[in-house]
Amino acid sequence: MMNPIQISIDKAKEQGKVGLIPFLPAGYPNRDQFWKELEQLDAAGASVIEIGMPFSDPVADGPVVEKASLKCLADGIDLAWIFDGLKERKGQFNAALLLMGYLNPVYQYGLDQFGADCEAAGISGLIIADMPFEESDFVKEAIEPHGVALIPLVGLNTSKERMKLYAENAAGFCYFVSVLGTTGQRDSLPERVKEKLAEAKEVFDIPIALGFGIKHPDQLEQFDGLVDAAVFGSALITHIDEGKSSTQFMEPWK
Repeated sequence: MMNPIQISIDKAKEQGKVGLIPFLPAGYPNRDQFWKELEQLDAAGASVIEIGMPFSDPVADGPVVEKASLKCLADGIDLAWIFDGLKERKGQFNAALLLMGYLNPVYQYGLDQFGADCEAAGISGLIIADMPFEESDFVKEAIEPHGVALIPLVGLNTSKERMKLYAENAAGFCYFVSVLGTTGQRDSLPERVKEKLAEAKEVFDIPIALGFGIKHPDQLEQFDGLVDAAVFGSALITHIDEGKSSTQFMEPWK
C-alpha cells in the first residue's frame, strides 16, 4: 500500500502543483498556538506537515530553527507531548504528517513504543537527520510495521550509486538537501542542484522534495519538472516571529 505522504504529494502533482511541506518545531511559537498554526497550514493546502522533534544538539539546523527548537525544549516539549496532542487530533488533518529530528530522542523513547505511538497519532513518515543509511535498518524495522516511512536524505555530495542504496524500498518521498550546510533561508541555490536533482529523478520512483534554503516559490522555477515538493521551515518560523499567520505565509505558494 502506498504511503499517505506519497499519495498527498502525488495528488498535488495531478493538480499541476508542487506539494507543499511546511516545517514547524512542535510547540512553536507556544503550546496552544502551535496547534492553531498546524490547522492553518493544513487549511492553506499543505500536502505534508513536517513536525520538528526539539533536540538540544540540532546539527543540521541553522540559527532560526535551532533557536525555535531550543525554546520548545525550554518550554518542556517532548515526544510524549507531541504524541498526546496528535492522538487527540487524529483524523482532523487533510495533510499527511511526519516527524523530523535526531536519533537520540527517538532511541531514548524506545523504538518499538515510538513506532506504535506514531501509528496511534497518525504519523506516516520520519526524518532522522543524523543517521546514515548503513545504520538505519534497526529504525526501519521498528517503524515500518506501523506504516511509517523512513524518509531518505540525499544531497549535492551523494553519488548516484549511493542514491540507489537509499532508493531500495524507499517510501514517502526523497528529501533532496539543496546545500552543503545547515537549514536556513537563502536568496539563491547552487547551480549544481539542477544536475543532482536530475540524477535523483532517474534513481527514485517516489516524489523528490527540495529543502534547505527555500523561502519563496520563485526559487523553484529553475527546477521545473525536477521537483515534486518543497520543504520550508526557517522562512515560516521567521514569518510567525514577525506576528504574522501561517495562512498569510502560504498564500504565495498556492
